[in-house]
Amino acid sequence: MKRAASTLITSASSTISSLSSSSASSIITRNLHASGGKKKIVGVFYKGNEYASSNPNFVGCVEGGLGIREWLESQGHEYIVTDDKEGLDSVLEKHIPDLHVLISTPFHPAYVTAERIKKAKNLELLLTAGIGSDHIDLNAAAAAGLTVAEVTGSNTVSVAEDELMRILILTRNFVPGYHQAITGDWNVAGIAHRAYDLEGKTVGTVGAGRIGKLLLQRLKPFNVNLLYHDRLKIEPELEKELGATYEEDLDAMLPKCDIIVINTPLTEKTRGLFDKNRIAKLKKGVLIVNNARGAIMDTQAVADACSSGHIAGYSGDVWFPQPAPKDHPWRYMPNHAMTPHISGTTIDAQLRYAAGVKDMLERHFKGEDFPEQNYIVKQGELASQYR
Repeated sequence: MKRAASTLITSASSTISSLSSSSASSIITRNLHASGGKKKIVGVFYKGNEYASSNPNFVGCVEGGLGIREWLESQGHEYIVTDDKEGLDSVLEKHIPDLHVLISTPFHPAYVTAERIKKAKNLELLLTAGIGSDHIDLNAAAAAGLTVAEVTGSNTVSVAEDELMRILILTRNFVPGYHQAITGDWNVAGIAHRAYDLEGKTVGTVGAGRIGKLLLQRLKPFNVNLLYHDRLKIEPELEKELGATYEEDLDAMLPKCDIIVINTPLTEKTRGLFDKNRIAKLKKGVLIVNNARGAIMDTQAVADACSSGHIAGYSGDVWFPQPAPKDHPWRYMPNHAMTPHISGTTIDAQLRYAAGVKDMLERHFKGEDFPEQNYIVKQGELASQYR
């Protein structure tokens, strides 16, 4: 279960059209019991441990449980919360056969494979507390008639701010300086030989959706040259306001960039997008920030390019798989500023995505629709960004 299904995220339209009549009837059955009655809800979150009681708004951990336990149980629903999500003996696996709703997060994802969906006979709804549902086999979810939704917009500010921080950390070669401070060293040359100003550099974002646009807005005051690549162009007025230039051809944009930021969802088209060959075409000494998804990068190719100096610095908080194993090569490559997956789980973001989950659960129990932008799979069809 430590890996996401390899057949994630293609358009479900062709899948649905090829279903047998018996499969089609199972979709109808699932939709018919999608509201009413008492439900078993399982939430998979990271443990708060000794920090769980440090802040009453720390709701994104197991102990906090999104702050919805009292509300759910007051209505007679059963609410199970765990961090144990992998393997046949895990707590999650035990509850798969009879749960109705599964809530997970990108920060401690419960990988929902086709096998798990097949076992989950009562499953109606898969909710992501946050943004990014690529831990779910969306094809299988669509074919089973499930609803998949996330709290769109809940942590866009959090992630964009974090990306800006990482750009500055890499550009100014901050991490070696910090290490000197805590180890008692004092070697200015060891930092200054590869520290630069951000002003005047060319920054390109691969993806200019909600997070990408916020990052471009925050970068503008630094007097940088802004480029972006996306399926869709930014609205003309906003593009002019940002001073950003659209690059239709990704491979034409990338070699122009001193700094590359990844802001695209993980799909079949973007999985392994930055492989050895594409990385070789980047400007030598490029800096890369990736808070999107680890699997967009070829793990070993990134580590090798950091070791050779072709990538002068790599920072992000996304890995594959998650949690990252202790022997993951990104932990040991030079010139990195990696962290666990934290950018989208600030306290402010937690409160937003907890409120969003509660709102969608309320709507689900009443048989009402969600805000349209929250759907990843609805009535057997994937959202456009995942096709």
